Amino acid sequence: MQHDLVSDFASAITNAERVGKPFVIVKASNLIKNILKVMQRYNYIGDFEYIEDGRGGKIKIELLGRINKCGAIRPRFSVKKDEFEKYERRYLPAAGLGILIVTTSQGVMSHEEAKKKGIGGKLLVYVY
Repeated sequence: MQHDLVSDFASAITNAERVGKPFVIVKASNLIKNILKVMQRYNYIGDFEYIEDGRGGKIKIELLGRINKCGAIRPRFSVKKDEFEKYERRYLPAAGLGILIVTTSQGVMSHEEAKKKGIGGKLLVYVY
């Protein structure tokens, strides 16, 4: 179930950005919230807010028009700290462009943060 949430979230963002919407609303989950915090740190999105709807909630995300593509990575590959480059080449259009978002033992972060900390994790999403 959680898996589909991530792909739904990624395609909702890509589609809303493509048609130039100012915001998008997605199903809420803690994982999605953590992914959004990383995207916000890298200025891919503006603010986001949780909206209670009595069914697990939704998140309204302010779009800044900075995302060309956001996609879920399937399967969620496990990556060792020295393997990120292989996946950067696979999912990102050019060196230094975009981020991979990874879940690690120290929380959800970008692949760059994980590299700095010298830790691996599981790939969740790519954004550029």
